[in-house]
Amino acid sequence: MSASYPAIRLRRTRATNWSRALHRENVLTPADLIWPLFVTEGQNVEEPVASLPGVSRWSVDGIAARAREAVALGIPCLALFPNTPAEKRSDDGAEALNPDNLMCRAIRAIRDACGTDIGVLTDVALDPYTAHGQDGLLDEAGYVLNDATIDTLVGQSLNQAAAGADIIAPSDMMDGRVGAIREALEEEGHANIQIMAYAAKYASAFYGPFRDAVGSRGLLKGDKKTYQMDPANAEEALREVALDIAEGADSVMVKPGLPYLDIVRRVKERFEVPVFAYQVSGEYAMIEAAAAAGAGDRAGLVMETLMAFKRAGCSGVLTYHAPLAAQILRG
Repeated sequence: MSASYPAIRLRRTRATNWSRALHRENVLTPADLIWPLFVTEGQNVEEPVASLPGVSRWSVDGIAARAREAVALGIPCLALFPNTPAEKRSDDGAEALNPDNLMCRAIRAIRDACGTDIGVLTDVALDPYTAHGQDGLLDEAGYVLNDATIDTLVGQSLNQAAAGADIIAPSDMMDGRVGAIREALEEEGHANIQIMAYAAKYASAFYGPFRDAVGSRGLLKGDKKTYQMDPANAEEALREVALDIAEGADSVMVKPGLPYLDIVRRVKERFEVPVFAYQVSGEYAMIEAAAAAGAGDRAGLVMETLMAFKRAGCSGVLTYHAPLAAQILRG
């Protein structure tokens, strides 16, 4: 090589572990993780979810134990999803308003176990409570009613707030629900409760195992394309995010995760707000299947995908791999 010009070698900074660490542009820590957990009835119950290897539904006492585990691992927040028994589901999703439902009991159990050492994020949508598996109330033709659903979502949010939730996360995709929830929280003295809006939630094929976990797959009549987003659309996602921010969302979410990293990046660059992504059940199951088939190292696959979220601009990631990732990161 001629010495007549500077020898630019980008490999210099990659030559050693210490240098790679020094020049690393993005860093992943346990504090970037939110651990989704499924709650079920009973005592001392652990029900493995067949389509989600390594993931279980836990009774309320088990949820409290998982909260203590999360604190020990440095995971700052849990996301709760109930597996409501069939006999408590109804067309109007009234169980969502029950102050002693699974979600509320789990919130209180986490508070008793860990106090304020961990955050609790609660899902606001009616699909875990409806007999038809849709996220809202239906008219006679089976169309999900927007404004009537919002009234119930507001009641659900206040119910969870009274139980001790820290972050209300409306995942229903009804127009205007963030503003209605924000107004109700302020009026009822819950001004410090955050809203993390599922602002860009797509009608995705990656949700199947989740519906198994919350018991809604066999109940769902039709699809959710009239309220969840078309996977072909990106500009629409920016409009959704803009509306949710204007209505009082403290942070926004893109769901699913890896197939929509372009949306994460565009939202972060456009709005400069905290953006989260949900590495959903189908994404998790694909990694587990690949690792089980010997197609890749499980830990390597998990950590590389999580870093992709951070590189795209995420403040944090909801992932079922949270405890594994936290263990790896803590060494």
